[in-house]
Amino acid sequence: MTNADTATTTAPDARAERRAKRIAKHLSSFAAQHGGSADGVVEYVGAAATRIVLVGADGAWGDQVAPSYPVGLRAAELAGITLHDSFEGELGLKVRTGPYEWKRMAGIQI
Repeated sequence: MTNADTATTTAPDARAERRAKRIAKHLSSFAAQHGGSADGVVEYVGAAATRIVLVGADGAWGDQVAPSYPVGLRAAELAGITLHDSFEGELGLKVRTGPYEWKRMAGIQI
């Protein structure tokens, strides 16, 4: 294998990197607004999307959609988000819900 072959197979996808950087800005902004840090989970939504669920240090939560799982992981890495394997347990206990969420959850069950 030549150096040219190696360069084309290992070079990062520039478009995916730009997308990850754009998403990372939103993730970083969320963390800054909610206590300076955030934990999260990157989850498959379907073939064409991945959801990054965030929980700020203050318990606020939000999400961001990425076009692929690798882009979502890269965005979280660039933003310094502490990733968890699942939303259960410790991470779920950090979430603070307000009246809006309770009202919406009750409405869904009716």
